[in-house]
Amino acid sequence: MRWEISDALVVTWRNLMRWVRLPRLLVVSTIQPIMFVLLFNFVFGSAIQIPGVDGYIEYLLPGIYAQAVAFGAVQTGVALAEDLEQGVIDRLRSLPMSRSAVLAGRTLADTLRAGFVVLLMTGVGVLVGFRFQTGIWSVLAAFAIIVVFAHALAWVSAWVGLTSKGAETAQATSFVWVFPLVFASSAFVPPAAMPDWLATFALVNPISSVVDMARILMLGQPAIDILEMSPGFAFARVTVWVVVLLAIFVPLAVSRYRRAAE
Repeated sequence: MRWEISDALVVTWRNLMRWVRLPRLLVVSTIQPIMFVLLFNFVFGSAIQIPGVDGYIEYLLPGIYAQAVAFGAVQTGVALAEDLEQGVIDRLRSLPMSRSAVLAGRTLADTLRAGFVVLLMTGVGVLVGFRFQTGIWSVLAAFAIIVVFAHALAWVSAWVGLTSKGAETAQATSFVWVFPLVFASSAFVPPAAMPDWLATFALVNPISSVVDMARILMLGQPAIDILEMSPGFAFARVTVWVVVLLAIFVPLAVSRYRRAAE
């Protein structure tokens, strides 16, 4: 176990150093969520009225968190597809290292990057008017839930990347499932404002579960949703989604990695 953890940390460091040596990758992944914060707040904020909140930015920022980690998870699959194309996976397999370290290191590095992006967006949100309404521990708990959810999505993207024929295919395929999850959720508008069939999908959407939990922890009020859910129910909903995603896609990604590397 110590050997596997050590190998996973080495691969994690390798992936983090790639961001340092190619800063344009980090710039692209951070500028996009910042642009969404500014555009949605200043372009749509005056036109969208959300009952129960003082300003649209309070409703918006938790949704932007979820959007950023979902879009960022796409890079996990794209990077793995590139490593397969360029023979990096074959070179790693020739080394005396744990095979699970490649996937664990990749997903962990992207999870750390997601945490950095969330902190950066928080600073931007505060500058444009967002204010936390709860204590530091509730805010940290919200950040932890978002980062854990980002880790679960990274494993989903890892499986997509390993099953795709090349990096371009992986990117195109990823956005097919990311876009409906992000925009057909409670991230930007309450599901009650949607058609009934779409509101039903938004209610069970994993993105909605994370966004609603984040709003409860950051704003100290029930999530604005079709149902007046309690904090306990909201926490159970997001926990179930994280466990289900990890339970399904970790084995699938590992199995696919073993077949792709043979």
